[in-house]
Amino acid sequence: MKSEPDVFGLDDLVNAVNKTTTWEGVRNYEARNFMRDQMKVGDGILFYHSNSKPPHVAGTATVASKSYPDPSQFDPSSDYFDKKATKDAPIWYLVDVKYESTFPEPIVRAILQDDPICGEMMLFKRNRLSITPVTSEEWLAVHQLAGVKPKR
Repeated sequence: MKSEPDVFGLDDLVNAVNKTTTWEGVRNYEARNFMRDQMKVGDGILFYHSNSKPPHVAGTATVASKSYPDPSQFDPSSDYFDKKATKDAPIWYLVDVKYESTFPEPIVRAILQDDPICGEMMLFKRNRLSITPVTSEEWLAVHQLAGVKPKR
């Protein structure tokens, strides 16, 4: 999951109530489908800070809920309002995300791209998506680059 650290970074998740937040505002169908159809409670999340200098994986989080309709799509005062969405036919979904860990040092994009396993991540092939799947092999490789043992 990618987020701009000046909008919502890993530190914000650490400071959230119960270290948990909703991952709201996804307005790309492909990213929505990953979240809605593939993410399961307990799945690991690499928390990637985009639009930072340099972009990097800052740490990890966990999917803390099944997907459910994003309430912001129904709120006319929200930046994420969608006039086509209805409560009977929601368009946009979210999951709750819970903080898990901060890496001792951020894993910068260049290091990821140079790694033979991480360099193949969908993150680099579909870099406009805020949510992309990560394989088990990629998950382990990122943790190895971070010098930490994954919790799963």
